[in-house]
Amino acid sequence: MNQKSSTIKIIRAYDIDDDDDGYRVLVDRLWPRGVKKERLDLDEWAKELAPSTDLRKWFDHDADKWEEFQKRYKKELSEKKETREELLKAAGNKTILLIYAAKDEEHNHALVLRERLQKDREK
Repeated sequence: MNQKSSTIKIIRAYDIDDDDDGYRVLVDRLWPRGVKKERLDLDEWAKELAPSTDLRKWFDHDADKWEEFQKRYKKELSEKKETREELLKAAGNKTILLIYAAKDEEHNHALVLRERLQKDREK
């Protein structure tokens, strides 16, 4: 099975629409405030791939902590190999849409998770 051809995209929960096709995965521990379940039309809610509560609270979306956050989150993700593999297997060859709620589109965990999953898919 050639999974290299499929892509992994990230999209804010508030920006998603019906045209966003793929395997939809919410990657936050908390449900996005004010978003109805029907709107996201999820295939999976991967809470366990979100940053730990402690890490999320420490980071607090502070861009000055971005570099250190990435290191810590990558370490957490390295310990969740089985969960990452299960997500990739469930998605098959579909495009994966990683859905997150953070306002900052340049400093959020979905970027780090996408990078990790892309590396996993290339193996």
